[in-house]
Amino acid sequence: MDYVVLGAGPAGVTAAETLRSANKAARITMIGAELEAPYSRMAIPYLLHGNIEEHGTYLRQTPGHYSNLGIRYLNGHARNIDTATRTLTMQGGDTIGYDRLLIATGASPIIPRFPGANLPGVHTCWTLADAREILKLAEKGAPVVLVGAGFIGSIVLEALYARGCDLTVVEIAPRMVARMMDETAGGMLTRWCVSKGVKVLTGTKVESITQTWNGEAPLYVGLSNGKTAPAKLVVLAAGVRSNTSFLAGSNIAVNHGIKVDRFLATTAPGVYAAGDCCEAVDLSTGKPDMLAIQPVAVEHGRIAALNMAGVVTPHRGSLNMNVLDTMGLISSSFGLWQGADGGSTGKVTDEQNYKYLKLEFEGDRMVGAQCVGMTDHVGMLRGLIQTGFRLGGWRDKLIKSPERLREAYISVAQGVTHGAPASGASGPHVNTPVAA
Repeated sequence: MDYVVLGAGPAGVTAAETLRSANKAARITMIGAELEAPYSRMAIPYLLHGNIEEHGTYLRQTPGHYSNLGIRYLNGHARNIDTATRTLTMQGGDTIGYDRLLIATGASPIIPRFPGANLPGVHTCWTLADAREILKLAEKGAPVVLVGAGFIGSIVLEALYARGCDLTVVEIAPRMVARMMDETAGGMLTRWCVSKGVKVLTGTKVESITQTWNGEAPLYVGLSNGKTAPAKLVVLAAGVRSNTSFLAGSNIAVNHGIKVDRFLATTAPGVYAAGDCCEAVDLSTGKPDMLAIQPVAVEHGRIAALNMAGVVTPHRGSLNMNVLDTMGLISSSFGLWQGADGGSTGKVTDEQNYKYLKLEFEGDRMVGAQCVGMTDHVGMLRGLIQTGFRLGGWRDKLIKSPERLREAYISVAQGVTHGAPASGASGPHVNTPVAA
């Protein structure tokens, strides 16, 4: 059996290792697009921060890890896939045959379409090569403009702040992390950043970047508010796009990402997909979606590999979950943080102390949540939302007093809901305990 794993990020590495565990005799080839050892992109901000060296970004630290497992590791980019002959053609012209293929090609950063986006000193923060260039310029006191304050941008913000840069953040959305938090939480995050000396411009767009003759700030960033921001470094964090263009003509169906079934199989026989390049089920909605976070990629890689190896393992769905540390302020969101249609909400806010807890319910189940400055709740929220625990009478208590979450969690984990079954429920209202 010839297994080929196209992609060497968290999904690809997990898949290759899982395949080896499931089949000791198979030939396994893993192909990475960069001339690097397989590494975690999410570790790059820690490299910028100075907490780790480059080796610390590697997904596996032991020398010879892949060869010791009998996994052949190659570098290269795929040109196309012939699903009829089960052949992968690389850009250099080499062909690789497969019996089972996993596509785990991840995503690439979107380069905004404004003049100057490709000038020297303008970089994305997506690869180790990007990090090396950023480290040359992100000196203490250097003026830096960060374009984008979504989840990835906010992680980069933390690293640049730690390096002592004079930081300006430009975000086109009306608030920071707009796809993760509501106006209250996003507003808290903005105020927190400003209190730390970071300039945050929301509802603002970069119009252009131009070169100057100023050695301290060789770039001017033109903004939609009519002002300019000087910069020695501009970091682009304007979102990502799945790496699927090489699939044209392959009979593998693609929407925003690769379409897969509940076994992570694509529309082509013997071909599977995992990670940031595929649309798998969002646990909260039951619908296909792109959940580009590392725990989901690892989960996809494991499940896809098991199915490739003949161990039938359906994918139940992944929880949309983000946890962010912004200069010491922890924020998080889970599941349907925007709320469910016809659902109910409980929230408590302490603006002065940067604390916020918002719980979203559908019937007597918690389906989403947001937290700012309240780290003790992360495990409990994940447990309640991911398992779909029925809260019974605790739902109304939490709507009135969300701060009683710990009390509610302990009660429902013990099967005590203090209320009748939700409408439409049958049988006793008993929950099975779950670890936080």
